[in-house]
Amino acid sequence: WPLVTEEADEDTQKICDQVRDQVEERAGKRFDLFRAISYRSQVVAGTNYFIKVHVGGDDYVHVRVLHKFSCYGGELEVSKIQLHKTLDDPIEYF
Repeated sequence: WPLVTEEADEDTQKICDQVRDQVEERAGKRFDLFRAISYRSQVVAGTNYFIKVHVGGDDYVHVRVLHKFSCYGGELEVSKIQLHKTLDDPIEYF
């Protein structure tokens, strides 16, 4: 598990944009905002991204996204989400 939390960049935001509908469906609500703040990553049968997403006001969600290797289809899949997070909550493995 990497110890470094990285600042989100354009690529991280693109991942969030592509999985927003999946996250909102799991959360059971629409978010006013969906902006990537920071992330950690882990290489498995693809790359797991653990992303802190600002969803409006003081509300954040943590999203785990598997970006499968191209030999496995290359798609993005939301594995899990954690609701009711804050800006200061560390990104942990979940």
